[in-house]
Amino acid sequence: MTPDDARYLLTRTGYAPDARELAPFVGLTRAQAVDRLLAQARRTAVTPAPVWAQDPPLYGPATKNMTADERRALNERRNRMAASLSAWWAQEMATTPSPLTERMTMFWHNHFVSSGDKVREPVVLYRQNVLLRANALGNFGTMLHEVSKDPAMLIYLDGDGNRKGRPNENFAREVMELFTLGEGHYTEQDVREAARAYTGWSIERTTMTFVWRPNVHDTGEKTVLGRTGDFDGDQVLDILLAHPETATFVVGKLWREFVSPVPDTAQLGRVANAFRASGYDIRVAMRALLLTPTFWDMRVRGTLVKSPSEFVTDTVREFDIGYDDPQLLAQQMRVLGQDLFRPPNVKGWPGGDAWIDSTTLLARKQFVERMFRATESANAGGPSSMSSMQTYAGVQRTALRAAQPMPRTVAGVRFDLSRWLGSYALGPVDVPDVAAREALQRAVLPLAPAAPQAPGVNSAAFLQALLMDPAYQLK
Repeated sequence: MTPDDARYLLTRTGYAPDARELAPFVGLTRAQAVDRLLAQARRTAVTPAPVWAQDPPLYGPATKNMTADERRALNERRNRMAASLSAWWAQEMATTPSPLTERMTMFWHNHFVSSGDKVREPVVLYRQNVLLRANALGNFGTMLHEVSKDPAMLIYLDGDGNRKGRPNENFAREVMELFTLGEGHYTEQDVREAARAYTGWSIERTTMTFVWRPNVHDTGEKTVLGRTGDFDGDQVLDILLAHPETATFVVGKLWREFVSPVPDTAQLGRVANAFRASGYDIRVAMRALLLTPTFWDMRVRGTLVKSPSEFVTDTVREFDIGYDDPQLLAQQMRVLGQDLFRPPNVKGWPGGDAWIDSTTLLARKQFVERMFRATESANAGGPSSMSSMQTYAGVQRTALRAAQPMPRTVAGVRFDLSRWLGSYALGPVDVPDVAAREALQRAVLPLAPAAPQAPGVNSAAFLQALLMDPAYQLK
């Protein structure tokens, strides 16, 4: 593994690494590097939970007898909680020692979609996020069963109102189309029969927890995917897991997320077979995926577009950007098109080229421009306040740097360009030679820039031009 190989692996599976994160992977074999990456993955967040995480549900008690002012106050509280929830996840992305965990958590959030627009209970959405993180590299079958009974999912796909005699087909359809089999591998009759099996799954509203209500469960015989019996919801999920198409469908989505936009059918089939043979061990699938010849093929590097959360987090982590409030990060992700905990519909964010249009590309460039304005303020000198230092992006990753005085802020953002360039033996006004230019380019771009810069510009201008290049949007 060369430094370029290591940077590629860590960026594709996490966020752009700094030198400390990169060093342990250089010199390993590909298999050793992938094993190290998977072994380091966490199951819990390092960012403390929101202060309200253990509070009772907002809308558990009846609200119909509230006054208009009381309902308004309740909704305003919900909005504040939702904003702090997004900030909490953005902070975890920016500071986690396990970027793969957060990338996998986001992948499953966009696979098992639910949205705050309908769920409207930040506590429930927080719990689901914790569940996804805990199972992100665990067993897919276990996660499928747990997410299917998760209150956020039951609310989002109307499973909490599924009753004998009037079954709701929303969850039954989406669990086949979006979570397991994919389109074309089930019939409408399968959906109708499966919906009957999920009757009786419900929620205790005062605690927002799953509850089984046998009195409203349809105990009649059902036929799903050619199998007949008095099935309940868990048994139908097991029927879906037993179908070969489930492994193929899930691995196909993983391939498009981590390898390339168009899967190689033969290689994907081998990964799917290993995934299914392991009993749906996600680590087995990821290891096989990351060791396919295609993943390491130079032709696929730079073929995937960074999502807004990746773009913002990459920049924050690689350049040790400080910020006064993690809500700034969540707000920036939203401006770029990814509002955390609010996917656009049941299919989630489409990703890929859909992330980039004239509006979002301009917003990405403006984000880089603000960063460089922040470093102009830094060069003017002056330490920041202690309150600002406490939320410095590198505080959990580099205690020594966090202890140093931070520059003044521009719109709550701090970037010390001089210190960052110092690791390349450059200052902002120095003109980099050919070797330094190549080193800077390799550090921030996955491939050659679309618009190469003419020699003679100083380091600050050269770096800003690299970050403005279309190649910076790719991974």
